[in-house]
Amino acid sequence: MDIAMIGLGRMGAGLSRRLMASGHTPFVFDRNQSAIDALASEGARPLAALSQVTALAPPRAVWVMLPHGEATESTIRALADILSPGDCIIDGGNSYYKDDVARRSFLEPKDIAYLDVGVSGGIWGEREGFCMMIGGPDAEVARLDPIFASLAPGIGDLPETPGRDGRDPRPAQGYMHCGPAGSGHFVKMIHNGIEYGLMQAYAEGFDILRNAGTAARPENERFDLDCADIAEVWRRGSVIRSWLLDLSAAALAKDQALESFRGHVADSGEARWTLEAAVEEEVSAATIASALFARYRSRRESTFSDKLLSALRAEFGGHIEGGSKSERA
Repeated sequence: MDIAMIGLGRMGAGLSRRLMASGHTPFVFDRNQSAIDALASEGARPLAALSQVTALAPPRAVWVMLPHGEATESTIRALADILSPGDCIIDGGNSYYKDDVARRSFLEPKDIAYLDVGVSGGIWGEREGFCMMIGGPDAEVARLDPIFASLAPGIGDLPETPGRDGRDPRPAQGYMHCGPAGSGHFVKMIHNGIEYGLMQAYAEGFDILRNAGTAARPENERFDLDCADIAEVWRRGSVIRSWLLDLSAAALAKDQALESFRGHVADSGEARWTLEAAVEEEVSAATIASALFARYRSRRESTFSDKLLSALRAEFGGHIEGGSKSERA
């Protein structure tokens, strides 16, 4: 199935390579010619300009994988003037769900379908598969199912969840049709808000463990603890095991003091939007709020917990410290 990928950064390139590994041959475009050339050398079909998306067989599907904000908005507006009725635009970045609702209204009179796809998996998604939360019309989601199925992780070795008999099988494969346009990014927004809280809890816990031997504690209650080994043992059967704990163990095994990190923790903006939704719905979200404010504080003074947060972002997303809020969480 023909599809174009616009934006070939860490995520766009990973999505393109996973599509190629599944037998698809995506068209690819980026402002950076070397990014196009790299994927073309692996079998992708290069586009010299955005306008060349018309080379796809109709009905066309164009996946935009750019930072949220002006880059995504201007690209979607440009595509709306290039594409034809019956075509589809997919935004796979971390866009604000209210922008998706507005885009749906803008594109509907042109008879161009719009899907918003929240994508999780970071730099590991190319190998392990990408978890996807999809918003948009039923018919278009069904038409593009071969694309989503190729990108998703599949069932893998996870045991089946009891009680799911007769339910939609797609979530067990790692992708889900959440509802109309906007719902995919809304679910991904909350996903990232939860991620902030989980990461903060791990970071604070390991900070306490690391300081257990300091003079702040009574001399007979000081413990010289190996955080790398603690992370490793917790991975094996503990009730707090998770992929984030796996990544914590990997980061601490490389450098238990995390000396290569300053502890300047960026945010993607999605925790802010999550808290806005919480206020609108009058739902308490104290843990997510605390985690977001801790990231703000890290930019003025950093702790070991901030260094672990930076290390985790590097492990799952390849994020460089000091990045802007437009980065993926």
